[in-house]
Amino acid sequence: MKPKTAKESQTIHTELVLPNDTNVLGNLMGGKLLHWMDIASAICAHRHCNRVVVTASVNNVSFNQPIRLGEIVTLQAKISRAFTSSMEVFIDVWVENNTTGKKTKCNEAIYTFVAVDQRGNPINVPELIPETDEEKTRFEGALRRRQLSLILAGKMKPAEATELKAIFS
Repeated sequence: MKPKTAKESQTIHTELVLPNDTNVLGNLMGGKLLHWMDIASAICAHRHCNRVVVTASVNNVSFNQPIRLGEIVTLQAKISRAFTSSMEVFIDVWVENNTTGKKTKCNEAIYTFVAVDQRGNPINVPELIPETDEEKTRFEGALRRRQLSLILAGKMKPAEATELKAIFS
């Protein structure tokens, strides 16, 4: 399988926050944003491996500032690292003020997807070649995040988490 860059699978998804998307305070509901992030990151993971992908986990979500009615939301999803059959996808969420046009990063999330065959069994995915400094930083941190997720899920023993141990040694 030919390795790919993050740019090759990057997905940019834009939405307008409408009244039906908001809570009683006029802010975008968190569940709606999670839905948009799941779609953008699934498309990104699919583009990376050209196979059916399933959401394995939502590893981190930060709601740093509210997104208001009428604002334009842009989600940028990029593969941060590919493992054997799984891919970590980093989603940066930007909000654009509809009056001033000012764009501000307001949220981010990390999702994990697994590529599967027609029977739902995991299959191998291409490796990722990080290019930019940000991509390299996220790539390096992905193994630690993966080990932590596996420990929390009971799929790895803490003693086996060599990358996590290295932080504290």
